[in-house]
Amino acid sequence: MNFAFTPDQLALAATVRDVLAEHCPPRALRTERLPAWERLAGVGFFGLLVPPEADGLGLGLVDAVPALEETGRACLPGPVVETAIVAPYLLPGVPKLASGAVRVSVVPPGGACAPDADLADLLVVARPDGPRLVSKDAVRLTPRPGADPCRPLFEVAYADSASLERPLAPALLRATVATAAQLIGVARRLLDESVAYARTRTQFGAPIGSFQAVKHRLADVAIAVSFAAPLVHRAAVSVDAGAATADRDASAAKAAAGEAASLAARAALQTHGAIGYTEELDLRFWLARAWSLSAAYGSGSAHRAAIRDAVLGGDTRRYP
Repeated sequence: MNFAFTPDQLALAATVRDVLAEHCPPRALRTERLPAWERLAGVGFFGLLVPPEADGLGLGLVDAVPALEETGRACLPGPVVETAIVAPYLLPGVPKLASGAVRVSVVPPGGACAPDADLADLLVVARPDGPRLVSKDAVRLTPRPGADPCRPLFEVAYADSASLERPLAPALLRATVATAAQLIGVARRLLDESVAYARTRTQFGAPIGSFQAVKHRLADVAIAVSFAAPLVHRAAVSVDAGAATADRDASAAKAAAGEAASLAARAALQTHGAIGYTEELDLRFWLARAWSLSAAYGSGSAHRAAIRDAVLGGDTRRYP
């Protein structure tokens, strides 16, 4: 089986990376809530999964994985996964999704808060009796504390809502894999920043990158990322194919990607020292993103428990 991204998928990711490098630099994270949003819409990012009859490209989740990694690498603010991945599945008939003009946020099962809800035109709220759709005119938002300043959380209350015909679980499965892809991008960026700093920061007359303790810590991060990234790719393939292993594969991807990003965050903070968490250093944005996305759509422990239950229940199937 050829388990590599196609030239078209990689070309899309390269385009997204170039757009984000120009329009979502670290300084934009301090002042803007939606940097590069319109530019990404212009290259078709928000229409990747939107059906062709709704002006989208009608591609699969696996086609979006490399581009989603780039949004993590750039720490792109805004409800990216919810608008680009969840909405095309749950709300295929909503106009202007492909243009990015309609933004969507999600209150997941068991939660009361939605990320970036103040930027959303529509909110999807998980309820025991099925998902509900709430417009921004009918919602009341209360800010809640969170780890990520570029991904603020809001408690959602509403007076009016509409039921959704499509089930929420498949959409959340896609969101889980997409968030795992973003975590891979975050981990890669943290590793790059740590390596660059270790090459220039000197102690005892030598770059700290020459010390074995630092080398080994960063090598552990590189190994963790190299193991997690294929799991994310595999999960996207499984979800697109509607495979019986899709739930288990998505849990494996999210657990591994979250742990790789958390490991990268710890290594970055230890490599940089106390300066790593100061307000002046941009590194803090990626540290916070690693922590917030690791908890989004299921923590690592929750997904490991799901894998354990599946395996102990006799699910040892392989895909395909």
